[in-house]
Amino acid sequence: MKTVTFRQLRVFTEVARHLSFVRAAESLHLTPPAVTMQIKELEGAIELPLFDRQGRKVALTTAGEYFLVYAKRLLATLKDANDAMARFRKLETGLLTVGLVSTAKYFVPRLLVNFRQEHPGVEVKLTVSANREQLVTHLVNGEVDLAIMGRPPLELAARSEPFAANPHVFVAPPGHPIFRSGHPPVSALAAFPLIVREAASGTRALMDRFFQNHRVEPRIAMEMPSNETIKQAVMAGMGLSFLSLHTLGLELKTRELEIVNVEDTPVMRLWNVVHLQSRVLSPAAEAFRYFILEEGEKYLAAHDAPWLKLSGETEG
Repeated sequence: MKTVTFRQLRVFTEVARHLSFVRAAESLHLTPPAVTMQIKELEGAIELPLFDRQGRKVALTTAGEYFLVYAKRLLATLKDANDAMARFRKLETGLLTVGLVSTAKYFVPRLLVNFRQEHPGVEVKLTVSANREQLVTHLVNGEVDLAIMGRPPLELAARSEPFAANPHVFVAPPGHPIFRSGHPPVSALAAFPLIVREAASGTRALMDRFFQNHRVEPRIAMEMPSNETIKQAVMAGMGLSFLSLHTLGLELKTRELEIVNVEDTPVMRLWNVVHLQSRVLSPAAEAFRYFILEEGEKYLAAHDAPWLKLSGETEG
């Protein structure tokens, strides 16, 4: 089948509805010759006759009857798309409830500010969960429209769409002995105490998998459920830690913490926007989902670039 246009499909379905080129032309505000031309072009693209013409009588061929089913489906899908876009253009009010793991609280509010500039009438409610496990519970209970998390909830019938990279790095206070190695192997971490997230967090799961893959037994000194508390403990010299780069902007700028360029780091995972397949998203939620898929990567890439570049230069 060669190229078929939506204009040709509209003309075809109208002729099929009226079984008259003249009446179809009147309905479409076209001339009969224009309708005839569109049908001829469509039949040429399909390489099959769609109508039997006997004088003024018009009837669908067998191929035409089959093609009409698909033409209607295509036009219906186009209408759905147009309706969805119209809802976004006219979106003025609505409640949007966004759930997020604690690591995402460092960037989601800034994205929401940009979103609200485009949709000022949308009321936004943020639900920050202590960890991934708690956020999954909020999703199951229908307490959030959308969830921002790292590891998708494969245990749920949910739609998970990645929108940006989420680099994880080891950090230490300036002057820590580990910096003497420049680019230390993973095994070097075993000599130093680690302050880590609790077992239910996605960050902890990623760190555990990283050490398992390198067959290194980490020296875990303390578990804490808060990124902020962990950072304070590391700055105080209590140990190293493994955190998302997106939690570290301020501390890296003020040089209270520095990235340790351990081999095979940063460890990359993805940020996902997630919602239950069984729930129909509100216009506000659909608008934000579209927004974060379009804008999230650009925003976070700009945040990450200076630190990832610096890390690469240090390795070199």
